[in-house]
Amino acid sequence: MISLAGRDIMHAWGKFVFTGMGLGLLIGVTLSMAGIYRGMVDDGKALLDNSGADLWVVQKDTLGPYAEPSSIYDDVWRAIRGIPGVARTANVTYLTMQVRQGERDVRTLVTGVTAGGAGTPGWPPYLVAGRQITRGHYEAVADIATHFKLGDRLQIRRNHYTVVGLTRRMVSSSGDPMIFIPLKDAQEAQFLKDNDAIRQQRRRTAENPAFNRPQVPGLLDSVIASQNTNQYVNAVLVQLAPGYQATEVADSIRRWKRLTVYTRNQMEEILIGKLIATSAKQIAMFLVILSIVSAAIVAFIIYTLTLGKIREIAVLKLIGTKNRTIAGLIMQQAIALGIIGFVVGKISATLLMAPIFPKHVLLEPLDSVIGLVAVILICILASLIAIRAALKVDPAEAIGG
Repeated sequence: MISLAGRDIMHAWGKFVFTGMGLGLLIGVTLSMAGIYRGMVDDGKALLDNSGADLWVVQKDTLGPYAEPSSIYDDVWRAIRGIPGVARTANVTYLTMQVRQGERDVRTLVTGVTAGGAGTPGWPPYLVAGRQITRGHYEAVADIATHFKLGDRLQIRRNHYTVVGLTRRMVSSSGDPMIFIPLKDAQEAQFLKDNDAIRQQRRRTAENPAFNRPQVPGLLDSVIASQNTNQYVNAVLVQLAPGYQATEVADSIRRWKRLTVYTRNQMEEILIGKLIATSAKQIAMFLVILSIVSAAIVAFIIYTLTLGKIREIAVLKLIGTKNRTIAGLIMQQAIALGIIGFVVGKISATLLMAPIFPKHVLLEPLDSVIGLVAVILICILASLIAIRAALKVDPAEAIGG
């Protein structure tokens, strides 16, 4: 029995392998797209894990601090600390911005953390080099993805900071590396206006007749003084005492402090279900398009190879080979091409695409298994066109010109 798949591999192995490699690059892109989505989900979970929080207290009726802006007074933590079940609280600010180091700008999530140490909510849980922040101003801990080094000088707004520690896998939900600075500095960077804006606001306030009336002496001075204070943070991170349920403590904070509180599960749903939902839909659309393109390529290749062996197929029919045998041989050819393509795609995605891609790409074994099954199914479906053409071959062509 003549094996069409074996015949092509043995006698035209170059064309067959190079065709499989081209298909493999397309499959590699498909696997990488799935890995990008997995990486986005993993970044969101890493952000929540690294915060060290069980509850997030944010501005009422907002999805903050990661999905929406949130501003609450920075003394709220004291009242929350007194609620039963609360073990530790810490203010935190988050600001996505460009951080300058010399002539280079890096997109980062600047995080303001309260005084404390490792284990304090909001702090990086571990370092790979250097030390934690020990001073109240002008020190920073950076993720190694920023490519900053110990001792580097960074500019955040008007101030300069020295990198004293390096950490790893501290990223925002969008994959931006994090930089940690003292809370007071972060409040100034996020909420304090620049000098020109302060002067303009003072002039407007002074020109407002309501502040120049005799019955409100000193009101103008108090308003101007308040413009130079930073009284807000984005959220309060809460750690629970052992034995307490997150939902019960969250309900108490909502009831008594009139603020919005999210548990870990709720915050994860916000990050994955809302913040990256649009990106997930885009990636899903690309996966569908790439699958259709892959099926079209396999169908065209198998159909072309089948047409090139019309005489061989006619001989098989002439000697009494059953149609299902011929169909099986063509399907074997398609599956062999798909397996070669998948192997090349898996290698290229793991060794080439994932390491150089600017975002985190997480290639999970289960996705590879699903991808292999999908590739085989696509190849089987794509071979149907060639099978249909082969079954229409007239056995008389075996002895014809």
